[in-house]
Amino acid sequence: MNSERLAGILGTIVAIVALAAAIGYGPLGQSGKAQKPAQKVEQPATAPAPAPRGPVVREVPQ
Repeated sequence: MNSERLAGILGTIVAIVALAAAIGYGPLGQSGKAQKPAQKVEQPATAPAPAPRGPVVREVPQ
């Protein structure tokens, strides 16, 4: 029974250390932080470009 009790105590200590490390490091990356608002870039209003014109068809003499 002594070995089982010692194993239980050591398991508890390891679990506490693992939990403390997980809480200390926290989530990695941006998942745990607030996201920065994206900067909105407004493009100046310009007139749309004229539509491309097709080839000019002229009457062909016969």
